[in-house]
Amino acid sequence: MKDLKFEKPTSVVEVTKTEDGRDNLNGVKFTIAPLERGYGITLGNALRRVLLSSLPGAAIVNVKIDGVEHEFSTIEGVYEDVMGIVLNLKKVIFTVDSDDPNYEQKLELYKDTEGKVRAGDFHRVDGVTIVNPDQEIATLAKGGKLAMEVTVRRGVGYVSAEKNKAFNYGQAGVIAIDSIYTPVTRVAYHVEKTRGDADELHLEIETNGAIEGKEALAIASKMLIDYFSIIVEISESAQNMSFVFEKTEEPVNKKLDMKIEQLDLSVRLFNSLKRSGIYTVGQIVSQTEEDVMRLRSLGRKSFKELKEKLAEHGLEFINSSKNDKFDLEDDEEKE
Repeated sequence: MKDLKFEKPTSVVEVTKTEDGRDNLNGVKFTIAPLERGYGITLGNALRRVLLSSLPGAAIVNVKIDGVEHEFSTIEGVYEDVMGIVLNLKKVIFTVDSDDPNYEQKLELYKDTEGKVRAGDFHRVDGVTIVNPDQEIATLAKGGKLAMEVTVRRGVGYVSAEKNKAFNYGQAGVIAIDSIYTPVTRVAYHVEKTRGDADELHLEIETNGAIEGKEALAIASKMLIDYFSIIVEISESAQNMSFVFEKTEEPVNKKLDMKIEQLDLSVRLFNSLKRSGIYTVGQIVSQTEEDVMRLRSLGRKSFKELKEKLAEHGLEFINSSKNDKFDLEDDEEKE
């Protein structure tokens, strides 16, 4: 039976770059390996779902505009209609300095000069930061003016305008808005094979700027850990189990002295090596791939198996020419 011990993987976090070569903290590439076979998809899918659905954020839930009764109105001196203004308000990104799930803050905006009205024109309030102050909200004509008050709340995922009507508190002229709280805009992952049968998980994350990519990944992981820890508590014995171990690297010279019996080879491959006078790992890795391919009774399957077994110990054949091609027969044909 296979020992239920998994080698502790290592992780690498790489911040992506902008077009001009600067660090893009909103984007991150994450790699973790080696993972047991199948764990790449298991972890990748779980992290992706949590990242896209469960991270908290802040967004506008309603707006009250002076002189406006409903979202189908127009405003004199403003090029956009109210629907257009509402759509632009949905694009404003906030961060708030509070963990209170019921956090709520009013922000006011007043402008009476010709030109663009932007998110940065909201009056500043302690504890609320506008991530994209250049986001356009409306355009004023000469003599036009715009006065509004929005409500910013914390939340998770997507909440419809219908549900956000609960925060209008019965006030006339307050227009509820769809809220997109999720700070993560994109998550993609793929799994590659490495070191024989192990998985290597590659995860790419992009955010809207309200949170750094690596912070989003860490929070999503902590959420999963907290949920799983509740399930673990149903068994006292499980709480004391440990499945991940720190791999201690053997000295290379000690590995080279290993007998081929210690590689746990198939009978066919083991016999092929012995017939060729090879008894230690050092004898194998001292040869090129081409030399090994020429060994008696060694076919494609056996050669592949040998490479994988060496890789499990962090070893490989010495450098060989990639230009030479050899026609390896199947093991069944090369007796």
